[in-house]
Amino acid sequence: MTTWMLLDYGEVISLPQPPEDVTAMAVLADLDTETFLDRYWRHRDLYDRGRPSHAYWGDVLDRGFSEGDPLVAALDAADTASWSRLDPASLEAIRVLAGRHRLALLSNAPEPMAAAIDRAPWAQAFDHRFYSCRLGLAKPDPEIFEKVLHRLGAEPGEVTFFDDRAVNVEAAAAVGIHAVLYRPGTPFERRPD
Repeated sequence: MTTWMLLDYGEVISLPQPPEDVTAMAVLADLDTETFLDRYWRHRDLYDRGRPSHAYWGDVLDRGFSEGDPLVAALDAADTASWSRLDPASLEAIRVLAGRHRLALLSNAPEPMAAAIDRAPWAQAFDHRFYSCRLGLAKPDPEIFEKVLHRLGAEPGEVTFFDDRAVNVEAAAAVGIHAVLYRPGTPFERRPD
C-alpha cells in the first residue's frame, strides 16, 4: 500500500525549460546557444550534487569566478526562473494528493533551485523535500533512494515515485520502490503494471 507519494520536480511539477530562457542564459554567458547547452549539461551533475554556483558557472564559461560575482548571480537567477514555470495540472494533483497521501519531493537540483522551491507556497504540501545538492547524491544513484527511504522511515513498497526520466524510474524500481514514468497527463494515482 502506498503511504508516500514521491515526486520529481523538473518536468513533473515544473514545465520544461522554455527555449527563449535558454537563449537568454546563453546571451548572458556570451556563448552561442548550442555551445552553452553542451557546457550547461556537461557540468550539471556536479552542480546538482552540491558544487558551488561560482564553480559551476566557471566550468560552463571556462573562466574563474569568485563567490558573489554579479554574473554568477544573474545566471543563477535566470537558471532558476527557467525551471520555475509550473504545470497547473500537477499543482492541482498535488492539492488533491495532499489529502490522501504523505508527499515528498526528490529532485536533482542545485542549491539556488532548492532554495527557490523551499520558498514556494505550493511546496508546503510536501512533508519532506530532498535535493541532490544537499544529499551529495543524485538520481539515478540507488543510494539516493535508499537515503530517502531511511529518512522517510518507509519500506520501498510503501512509496510510489514519479519521474520523467526512465533511468531514474528504473533505479527506483531496482530498490523496490513502485516507480512510474511520468508524462504530461499521467495521473499521479496510477500504479505501475
